Amino acid sequence: MTESAEKFNTAMSAWREWQDAPWGRLRYALAEANLDRQLEGLPAGPLRVLDLAGGDGGDAVRLAARGHHVTIVDHAPAMLAAAAERAEASGLTEQITCVRADVHAMPANLATGEFDVVLCHSLLQYVDDAHPTLSAALAPLRSGGLFSVMALNRHAAPLNVAVREMDLDAALTALDTDQGRTRMFDSALTLHTAEEITTHLDGLGCRDVRHYGIRNVCDYITDDARKYDSVFYNDLERLELAMTARHPYMHTARAFQLIAWKRGG
Repeated sequence: MTESAEKFNTAMSAWREWQDAPWGRLRYALAEANLDRQLEGLPAGPLRVLDLAGGDGGDAVRLAARGHHVTIVDHAPAMLAAAAERAEASGLTEQITCVRADVHAMPANLATGEFDVVLCHSLLQYVDDAHPTLSAALAPLRSGGLFSVMALNRHAAPLNVAVREMDLDAALTALDTDQGRTRMFDSALTLHTAEEITTHLDGLGCRDVRHYGIRNVCDYITDDARKYDSVFYNDLERLELAMTARHPYMHTARAFQLIAWKRGG
């Protein structure tokens, strides 16, 4: 097991707490809603979905519950074990397959798998160079298939530090760096912008790239306790859904989601 995989394994408890928190729930709800906007462009019937760095199946179970067949690829055994447990608890074991592999060295049957949809969510911040990772992620996608990539937004970092930590010196520093850190997984992060990743996608044969914001306002509301109130959360989710594709809010969202079509279809 690599050091990186071990970090993800030992942080499982904190990760589950994060997913259940309002900001985690928003992340998955928004990603699902944004995908729904585009899935209508694919053929009817069950789709073959590849979820790269899919962790414990947060995205996968939502798609499998809609009848699609999802293959989760991840390098952390504890994450994949949790995904298998989640699939069983949801009655989705026939529709979710878990594969332990590195995205850059996938088994041949996956690397050329002709999937209808490929997800690459929350992976780019853990790699030094986005281009080869995006290239590897797009390889299993069939021509005309749908690609969704999500990453932390570098534009949001200075705002997040200034608003939540009120550390203006740190915010000033954040303006000129693409580096960050996650306490949960004790890992260095590389931050990206949607504009930068869109350029990569264009060069790798994608078309019609759509830009969405993930948590446009949630992370700038400092009263985290109030977000656990069901009425307030429902209002917050409704606002986030209304803002996710609306200019200019996606540009300062905590994360961005880009959804594109692979040329050739």
